[in-house]
Amino acid sequence: MFLDICLNEGDCMLNLISDIKTKIAKILSEQLEVVAFKQGIKIKAREFVVEYTPHKPFGDFSSNIAMVNVKQFNQSAQEVAESIVEGLNLEGTHLNKASVRAGFINFDLSDDFYKSVIKNIDESYLEADSHPQKRGRVLVEYVSANPTGPMHIGNARGGAVGDCLSNVLAKLGFEVTREFFINAAGNQIDIFKKSLEARFIQRVKGEDAIEFPPEGYHGDDVKRLVEEFIAEYGSGLIEKDAGERGEKLIEYGLTRNIAAIKKTMEVYRIYYDTWFTETSLYQDGSVTRIVDRLTEKGLTYEKDGALWYRFSGADGEIKDEVLRRSNGNYTYFAADIAYHANKFETRGFERCINIWGADHHGHVKRLKNVMFDLGIDPERLVILLMQVVRLIKGGEVVKMSKRTGEVIALADLLEEVPVDAVRFIFNMREINTHLDFDMDLAIEESSKNPVYYVQYAHARICNILRKSKGASLPGGNEDVVLTVHEKNLIKCLIAYPDTLEEVGKTLDPSLIVKYLIDLAAEFHKFYSECRVFGADGKACEPRLALCRAVKQTLGDGLGLLGVLAPNQM
Repeated sequence: MFLDICLNEGDCMLNLISDIKTKIAKILSEQLEVVAFKQGIKIKAREFVVEYTPHKPFGDFSSNIAMVNVKQFNQSAQEVAESIVEGLNLEGTHLNKASVRAGFINFDLSDDFYKSVIKNIDESYLEADSHPQKRGRVLVEYVSANPTGPMHIGNARGGAVGDCLSNVLAKLGFEVTREFFINAAGNQIDIFKKSLEARFIQRVKGEDAIEFPPEGYHGDDVKRLVEEFIAEYGSGLIEKDAGERGEKLIEYGLTRNIAAIKKTMEVYRIYYDTWFTETSLYQDGSVTRIVDRLTEKGLTYEKDGALWYRFSGADGEIKDEVLRRSNGNYTYFAADIAYHANKFETRGFERCINIWGADHHGHVKRLKNVMFDLGIDPERLVILLMQVVRLIKGGEVVKMSKRTGEVIALADLLEEVPVDAVRFIFNMREINTHLDFDMDLAIEESSKNPVYYVQYAHARICNILRKSKGASLPGGNEDVVLTVHEKNLIKCLIAYPDTLEEVGKTLDPSLIVKYLIDLAAEFHKFYSECRVFGADGKACEPRLALCRAVKQTLGDGLGLLGVLAPNQM
């Protein structure tokens, strides 16, 4: 887990849940020793967990302490758990009951806990522990699309996930750098150059003047670039030699495509701290130096005129890889090694997170192996592999882009579906699972649309708070009797900091989406069953306080996703 690697114990953001967990763990450990002592057993307590389980019917917290330590007793886990519970003192823990079920010890929160939350909750409650100590420098590299064409929806998913992860890690106290790697060198760029040149010649001399390369980019976007070049500079390049013509066309094509990528990212609400170019690694000699360094370590060999990297790992599935081809050109793999050495050694990032497509699975092992050989702990490099997205419209899979005639362009999607819905839905599933994106549902204004459902909860609260301005309020909250809906809303609210910590550990932003949907659902139930304003027009202050807290939490979570929190809908 990412945070487990990065942090020392005790660095985690403090919150109500973690505080109660700590207290439960302490009293359970102490009571386990008491039970063992009474039975004349010398015990070494094994590691156990205390989980927050607010949606389960048997308690708000649960522990497996009896299950993991049962072998040290001549009893069943159920009997050990019952012995532990029998002597527990819950005073000062915010818990009112401990029970045993199937060997697990379960705890219920006390009414005093809920009253304490209501009494102290206000709009700043989230800020109390939102500035933890700094946790180190992290680089998050995401999207990094090949600049040979428009951004596609695969890039879009990586963008939504990477941007949300960056936001969460920054909130958790990391110094985060968001980076786009422009891989404007290598074989794909050569193919792009050949494609541009072939379309240019065909445009000037006719379709039969040259055969279009079979491996070339066949999309309409290449033709459009050629048309724009001719409109701006004319067709005089046809008289130049192939080398000069190709360089002029590729320079124009890359410049226009990179500018288009940046523009699309801005529409998508993604702003990078750095745009790192692959060509800079060649220009400053980084690629040559890293290959020489590997050679000095005895990790390379020559074969068929090429320079190969010999993998040192025991994993027989990893095949040796070419670093420098027989024509003297370095491979993308060599540049990628130099790029990651730059991340860790030159720029000093403590952790680097890459978001790649699922087709890079084999490259993960290779790159981590090289990091180890360079003396860089491979655990410092975290690579998330992203599964494919299918667009569904009218019940049918959308297979083609109107812009390119091939892959589905992100710009196309953003013309039909609001950015809020795109970013929210792309974070609804774990990145390593396939995702079907229902375009019709994404624009539907109903509770079936998850982003609308969450945003509507925020807008509904804003309306309540507008209505409450100037309203008379009753006195203190000490004697308030809370309904089950208020308690459920509180239990959901206090889980937010713990949810963020879990995202930091697992690097899974879908947990935020699930949390926001749950919180919105609890609020809508609360709104239906609990009157904020009485028949006399007076507002209930505890319920207004809950509304304010839910509003802030929804707004904060949506902000981490890069989704707007509307005041009215």
